[in-house]
Amino acid sequence: MKLNTIFCVAGAILLNIAGCLGQSDVCGQAPLNTKIIGGQNATAGSWPWQASIHELSTGRFYFTGTLINKDCSYQCGFIIVKIKLTCIYSINVSDIVIYLGRLTQNGSNPHEISRTVTQIKHPNYNSLGYSLALFQLSSSVNFTDYIRPVCLAAAGSEFPAGTESWVTGWGSISAEGEKHLLQLPDILQEVENPVVDNTECNNSYGGIITDKLICAGFLNEGGKAPCRRDFGSPLLIRQGSVWIQFGVAVFSRGCGLPGYPAVYIRVSEYQDWISNYTSSNEPGFVSYPIVPVIVSVLDGGSVNVLSFSIALTFSIIPLILHFF
Repeated sequence: MKLNTIFCVAGAILLNIAGCLGQSDVCGQAPLNTKIIGGQNATAGSWPWQASIHELSTGRFYFTGTLINKDCSYQCGFIIVKIKLTCIYSINVSDIVIYLGRLTQNGSNPHEISRTVTQIKHPNYNSLGYSLALFQLSSSVNFTDYIRPVCLAAAGSEFPAGTESWVTGWGSISAEGEKHLLQLPDILQEVENPVVDNTECNNSYGGIITDKLICAGFLNEGGKAPCRRDFGSPLLIRQGSVWIQFGVAVFSRGCGLPGYPAVYIRVSEYQDWISNYTSSNEPGFVSYPIVPVIVSVLDGGSVNVLSFSIALTFSIIPLILHFF
């Protein structure tokens, strides 16, 4: 699984869970994922938030998405064009179908469900960092071991260089230049990538990497990166037993050429924007790494619900013990 030269991409996050607190309790849990080290083919239920986005009329695979709550979708949405147009406008909303619980594109998927899309929301596009979109689903979904929402990186989250992460998708497994073949895998692919320092990544790409972007991949090794049709693929990290999405694939050079890590939208930069459209049913936003909530308060930062609940729990325990 690799990524192409330039992806005109707009993330797509499948939305809806059960409120802020309830969402933090359910998001990012993958009971069937026992991943420790790298692999290629994923297994059923390994990435239960993975969404496969298709053209309803033809069945053509568009790109990848990520379930973030019961009713919507977050993942990519621009397709490469010769002029800088957001191809999201050329996609007929009524002709989009999203599959959840899918592992294989051609075989049997006994745990799969599908939903159509009712509307698309995205920021005003003017650069790679704004290539993000929310797809509203036609109806809510019931969570199972094979279909669950992912947690999203909260504002202020930090991912230093070398942080191990995972990227998943059904994009091309043939490198750019291989007779221009678009060889799509049948089974969902997964690859482990370390985070690359933004300054170093910016040097590779000649100054296009902004604070709204983050890079991951290998500077001295090729072939382990997203590729064509992987735009929108999630970049994920595990904190304890919780999986957090902190990136959306938008760009790479040569499907993982050495010296050119893949570029992702930094999800934590969009918490307010995502919350604006999911205010009645917010995704689970989780800070990475988790820090004592009192530090965030003293620094004038926002208090993450999950961090606050953890801090509150540990502050109440001594008080309860005092009465015994």
